[in-house]
Amino acid sequence: MTSHAPVLAPTLEDFQAARENVAQIAIQTPVLHSNYLTELTGVDVFLKAENLQRTGAYKLRGAFNRISKLTAEEKARGVVAASAGNHAQGVALAASKLGIKATIFMPVGASLPKVQATRGYGAEVVLVGANFAEALKAAQEFSRETHSVFIAPFDNIDVITGQGTVALEVFEQVQDVQTIIVAIGGGGLAAGVAVAAKLEAARQGRKVKVIGVQSENAAAYPPSLKAGKEVEIQIQPTIADGIAVSKPGHIPFELIRQHIDKVVTVTENEIAKAILTLLERSKQVVEPAGAVPVAALMSGAIKPKGTTVAILSGGNIDPLLLQKVIQHGLAASERFINISVMLPDRPGQLVRTAQAIADAGANVVEVLHTRHGNAFQISAVELNVAVETGGHEHTKRVLKALKEAGLNPRQNEARVE
Repeated sequence: MTSHAPVLAPTLEDFQAARENVAQIAIQTPVLHSNYLTELTGVDVFLKAENLQRTGAYKLRGAFNRISKLTAEEKARGVVAASAGNHAQGVALAASKLGIKATIFMPVGASLPKVQATRGYGAEVVLVGANFAEALKAAQEFSRETHSVFIAPFDNIDVITGQGTVALEVFEQVQDVQTIIVAIGGGGLAAGVAVAAKLEAARQGRKVKVIGVQSENAAAYPPSLKAGKEVEIQIQPTIADGIAVSKPGHIPFELIRQHIDKVVTVTENEIAKAILTLLERSKQVVEPAGAVPVAALMSGAIKPKGTTVAILSGGNIDPLLLQKVIQHGLAASERFINISVMLPDRPGQLVRTAQAIADAGANVVEVLHTRHGNAFQISAVELNVAVETGGHEHTKRVLKALKEAGLNPRQNEARVE
């Protein structure tokens, strides 16, 4: 059984020093007021736009804070990391800024834009393994063989302290903040934010709540917190690959266990809806992992009290995935629906169906008309119609219009490949 030394939380002075250090490379990202989420929740909601950070994510903060503290001898050996994307870019840019050689191991299926960006920041990229775990193993072996310094993505106190600088900015930008919502993967960002926020609130003589959010398909923290120790889970497929971590890091787990108020989970559909809402309402491109705080607000998993800040932790989303997510978000919001109608096989039936949909103010985007099927009568055809609507209430009006036209529509579950 592996024993761990007690975890000492960073002090407020540690976070303040890290903020000065990180300011050499990271920008202070803006905070945006969300009218939509404010109306939805009944409290003022702000978005901390770390998706607009250099490299497109908060990871740069922790990577630079860690690498800048290496000795001259360690810097000469170079650094190595494993990542599916955001940590890779953070390490690559931080190392480049400090004149250090960086080798990044990424899974073979890593997003092409993230791979290209990592190389663009000057790192050597090695594609290996089918997933992050295999890339991590290869990176650690490389570190042992070459004596290069392994830069952990979240299980390191300097990394965590660097990530926590986000919270200090939040307190300056939203001075009456009462709730901060943050995504959790391995836990580096959430641990840093939770500790820094509690310390700064205490300094000001008040309290703040910090709530973590995970994808329900990769939620290792709820069972771990219940067990009082890190528990490894089997991850299910999730679009939020940036927080798909099967086991919490030991250091962030101990800090989160002591300082975070609650951890909730959100579904894939809820994440997709949040990404779509951020695009439409706030004009922000946010990756799935960065959108989970907004998903928790929209789904009601979090019912905030007082001024709330949701941290949009990253914006590095593959355009092809974004296209799929938009389609999925539209389907989950019932703004893109699929309807099946059985029709008699005679002229005029397609026009009849289309007219009923048009009369309800909806738009037909795709039609499949087939006579083939074991359950079909010889004189019948099935019409599958993909329709754009304004949401759930509009969908009900479309179905009602079809019924009033003498048809028997069936709304199918919308599936996005």
